Amino acid sequence: MIEWFLWAQLVVGIPGGLLCIVLGLAGRKPDDLTMGAAALVTVLLLVQIVISALAPLFGNAPTGNALEFWVYLVTAFIIPPLAIVWGLVDRSRWSTVVLGVAILAVAVMLYRMYQIWFVQTA
Repeated sequence: MIEWFLWAQLVVGIPGGLLCIVLGLAGRKPDDLTMGAAALVTVLLLVQIVISALAPLFGNAPTGNALEFWVYLVTAFIIPPLAIVWGLVDRSRWSTVVLGVAILAVAVMLYRMYQIWFVQTA
């Protein structure tokens, strides 16, 4: 895990999640903006998977439990695509709220992964 990339993910995820929630509560159905926010978070998580797989090979190993980190990362990677599918199947305003909640859940999980990688000791 690279610290600056984590903060970049949070800078994208938190405003994106809040935007989706606000737009959903305002009655807006899922569209390119809200689905794009979830798709962008998914792409960033895919990059995070590659970074996290390669980082220990270059001397940047997690200080906490690696299994716990990977369970968080794989789970976080699954959430946005499921929310996107939900948004495609159910075209109501609540789907936009679900997209926002999913993105914010990923942001919380990313911060926990940061703690496992940099702060927590095994």
